[in-house]
Amino acid sequence: MSKHDKGTYWFISVPAEGNKSIVFQNLKAKLSGPQADLAEVYQFLIPEFKIGTLDALVVISDELVKYDQFVETVAWKIVDILRILLNGDIDKICANLLVNDKSVDQYLKTFQWDIMKFRAEKSLQEIAEILNEEVSSIDTLMKAKLAHYNQVKGSLQALEKKQTGNLSVRNVADFVKKEHFVLDSEYLETLLVAVPRNLYKSWNSKYETLTQYVVPRSSQKIAEDDEYGLFTVTLFKRIVTDFSNRCREEKFVYRDFKYNEDEMANQRKEFEEMGATEKELSSALLRLANTNFGEVFAAWIHFKAMKVYVESVLRYGLPPDFMSATIKPKYKMDKKIREILNNQYGKLGGALSRETQKDEAIEEYQNLIDKDYYPYVWFQIQFNVKKIAS
Repeated sequence: MSKHDKGTYWFISVPAEGNKSIVFQNLKAKLSGPQADLAEVYQFLIPEFKIGTLDALVVISDELVKYDQFVETVAWKIVDILRILLNGDIDKICANLLVNDKSVDQYLKTFQWDIMKFRAEKSLQEIAEILNEEVSSIDTLMKAKLAHYNQVKGSLQALEKKQTGNLSVRNVADFVKKEHFVLDSEYLETLLVAVPRNLYKSWNSKYETLTQYVVPRSSQKIAEDDEYGLFTVTLFKRIVTDFSNRCREEKFVYRDFKYNEDEMANQRKEFEEMGATEKELSSALLRLANTNFGEVFAAWIHFKAMKVYVESVLRYGLPPDFMSATIKPKYKMDKKIREILNNQYGKLGGALSRETQKDEAIEEYQNLIDKDYYPYVWFQIQFNVKKIAS
């Protein structure tokens, strides 16, 4: 995708006048011929559906709007999952945005209705419900998988946080050795205290007298970073609480740590297992997002095709006789394309008054038409890859 590509695609339809091929070629010549070069133009092939009554078409038209919005939302949710898993890497995201093993752009340019999955002999209502149920199931699955992944990732981040920071907050298990501690004593206990580097002198002169019953010359520095030194000190167990309170008063940081080799081994094992689980879930979620994005995006474009069909019948009447196309406007050419389309098809603005469409359902439908009305049927999608990574 070039830096000027907004990822915008239009889906339009106009009366075929009995010859879809000629109408398409005329449109393509006006927008992408040697003298134009305003857009890329491709056929948007839609099968003929069971139509039913005009009342039913008005109802399904309204429902398709809701389905369309829902499916678009689900597609973007999956894209956001990919963005999170791939750390916003635009190239990797694009590599996972495939529909039937094609890029989004190629899929839109070569769209074909999936006749095996969504047979046109079914009613529009049935097809819409099947599509919506499929996407709803995918949405539910992705929510559950993402929630599980986020839970594990959150636990891992909590463990990782303990491995980072200065010696006043981080896990100190990696710095201690058995010989640093008085163990298995009925009366004595060795504590750890993080001392700011600018208070070393203060610590060495005060620790023995912060409380009673501190073992003289029992403190040694066992680790150091840019901000703190980690010191041991041995004292009687019964004054640990008093000693820790006095440390706070002197701006020394008492670390609540008990030397236990089994517990430290379990912590290391938990960290390693959590890291492995997070990687495994991330890979599984990435594969699932890759597969389900294609399913959801395909469903989205099938809904667009249904919207074009229904709108075309409501606009142009029965029997269905229209040509539908995909237009990808080039940079800053939208306005020029509109002018050409309006000049070519402006006469269709009054098509709703045709005798074949003087029906109460059509009048009701006409009242629902958006203010951004064009004389031809028009829908669009915007799928901007740059927006994805931002």
